[in-house]
Amino acid sequence: QVHLVESGGGSVQPGGSLRLACRISGYTFDHYNIGWFRQVGKEYEGVSCISGVDGATYYLDSVKGRFTITKDNAKNTIYLQMNSLKPEDTATYFCNEDPPDDEYWGQGTQVTVSS
Repeated sequence: QVHLVESGGGSVQPGGSLRLACRISGYTFDHYNIGWFRQVGKEYEGVSCISGVDGATYYLDSVKGRFTITKDNAKNTIYLQMNSLKPEDTATYFCNEDPPDDEYWGQGTQVTVSS
């Protein structure tokens, strides 16, 4: 059974950093795109995505230059390094295939940016 488990969230001040991790079990993501999404209210917003095939990346305009997505094939884990965090980055962050599969939404990890 496929599971994607997020971790690494927390509370930081504006300008701070966090590194989120998405550990994937049940399959290897070599042939899939894996993305980070954030939920504010009921909507999910795609933040970043990485191709399991060639490592190509995508970033939401508002996070370009601040967030970096990477993958560790050996650990079957996707990371999201978030620097220069802003209050508007506050949300619950999830990882999933991109486009997302409704069966793979996990619990997410909360990121709160506040002074």
